[in-house]
Amino acid sequence: MEENGRMDFCTVCRKNTEYVLKRAHILQTIRDREYEFAITSAVCRECGKEMDIPGLTDQNVKEIDEQFRVMENLVTVRDIEKLMKIYNIGKAPLSLALGFGEVTISRYLAGQIPSGEYSHIMRNALSSPDFMQEMLEENRNRIADSAYKKAKASVEELQNLFKVSDRLLMVISYVFERLEEVTPLMLQKLLYFIQGIYYTLYGRPIFTEECEAWVHGPVYRKVYELFKDFKYNPIEDDRFVLLKGRAEELSHNEKHVIDLVVNTFGMYGGKTLERITHKEEPWKNAREGLLQNTLSREEVPKEAIRRYFSGVNIVYGIDTEEGLNRYIRDMLRADL
Repeated sequence: MEENGRMDFCTVCRKNTEYVLKRAHILQTIRDREYEFAITSAVCRECGKEMDIPGLTDQNVKEIDEQFRVMENLVTVRDIEKLMKIYNIGKAPLSLALGFGEVTISRYLAGQIPSGEYSHIMRNALSSPDFMQEMLEENRNRIADSAYKKAKASVEELQNLFKVSDRLLMVISYVFERLEEVTPLMLQKLLYFIQGIYYTLYGRPIFTEECEAWVHGPVYRKVYELFKDFKYNPIEDDRFVLLKGRAEELSHNEKHVIDLVVNTFGMYGGKTLERITHKEEPWKNAREGLLQNTLSREEVPKEAIRRYFSGVNIVYGIDTEEGLNRYIRDMLRADL
């Protein structure tokens, strides 16, 4: 990284000079272990010496803290803030609910590094409403009644929200990891393609849910309920931090298929993917006899999806990005 056009006072040159920002690596010893961190340095264009730029030291301290937490798999301040937000609970009640001392969370928010044990507890609470419920009940007598009731209500809301199977949540989590921006419509179509291609290549479904032949293409109803509030907008909500890390349990083959779909179909928007599914036999057959805008809950059987993509595989080879891209181009060319 190098940025030009900035100026500040250089203590070596004794005048205002232009400087560039560059990435540098430093070694630091923390708790008797040496770590390498990437930081930002300001270098004078005239003398080549490092310059002390206001705010840069604070920025580097923050970056080092974040990098250290990632290296040690520790929760970040942002993670703790999300934890408080999704469970509607304050710093002191959260500390007590998790079995910590009353001021522990406050110290972590101020920058103190949590232990591995406490970090693990917070990560579990962040990824599982069921775990948070267990902690609330275990420490019920330590928490004020009002705080307990608000947190419990939030837990129950999240439990009702996440009725999708663990397998499907893992797939959704990995799609989120691979794509910066996903709308509900786009996600629905990607899940359909992932299911069809995985089932065809490996002989079994990647998840158990059935999709339905809705007006706008194949739809997984429980996934629709999970993300319906976003409509046609990108999915972004602190509650979905619960999906973080779910993809770790996916197999190599499962991730391979998701990568194939993301790298091909994932390059298109939801409406374009909808056009493709409207030309495919599984959706068309499930809606046979229905008018264009007629609502339907008719299932699109997984076996029908497999049969269709087995035929596509013979013609195009769906185990490669090249084959899938040719299929996509041909399906879209039919509109011209």
